[in-house]
Amino acid sequence: MQKELSSLVRIRFSDCDPIGHLNNVKYLEYMLNAREDHVESGYGFTYEEYTRKTGCTWITVQNEIAYLREVRYNARVLITSKTIEVGDTLSKVEILMTSPDGKIIHSVLWLTVLYFDMKTRRAAKHPDDTKELFQRFLVNMDEKDFASRVQSCRKFNKAALK
Repeated sequence: MQKELSSLVRIRFSDCDPIGHLNNVKYLEYMLNAREDHVESGYGFTYEEYTRKTGCTWITVQNEIAYLREVRYNARVLITSKTIEVGDTLSKVEILMTSPDGKIIHSVLWLTVLYFDMKTRRAAKHPDDTKELFQRFLVNMDEKDFASRVQSCRKFNKAALK
């Protein structure tokens, strides 16, 4: 079982600023779209199917993103995602945008999501089967906070550029 899922994408002209750099908001769009694809291919469901079946979904309550290296128009990037924390109501996902060979990290995103009951309009506990599914994909990280993770990614890039 693959715990870190990935996809290769090409950066589009319309998503870049006038000097050819990927617009900051578009990093999020590329990364979130990739995660949606990863959930379908890796976990075996779409968010729409899950919500229709259970009446629950996940709501983003926090995004933490660091832009480490520019991404230019027409570049190919590898986007990987992994579950890094699973709780009763909150979970955390890391999404990386890297060079296709993974040697340069362009951006790191930590996404905190709340399991949410659409009927009651309140947070809910993950059902046991859903929590068990996510725990099977759980990746333990050395860094336990975002600032430490960003520092580690910067060191990784610095070493790669030597």
